[in-house]
Amino acid sequence: MPANIRLLDVVALTTDLPDIGLVRGQVGTVVELLALDAYEVEFSDDEVRAHAQLPLRDRDLMSLYYQPTRQSDR
Repeated sequence: MPANIRLLDVVALTTDLPDIGLVRGQVGTVVELLALDAYEVEFSDDEVRAHAQLPLRDRDLMSLYYQPTRQSDR
C-alpha cells in the first residue's frame, strides 16, 4: 500500500484487528519508524487518550490527507 509513510503521519487501518478492538477505518498516528514497511502506530480517542499502540505493516495502513497534494509532494 503506501510507500511513503513518515513519522507523525495520520493513517487509517485497512483491516479489522478484533483481538485489539480496532476496526477498519480507525485513525492513528505513526509514532515510530520500525523498518522500511513497518511502523509503530498509536490510536487515541477524541480526548487524545491513547488506547492502543502497536507495530503495523504498510499493507495494513492507508495514509490520510487533510489538504490536496501533488503526487510529487509525497
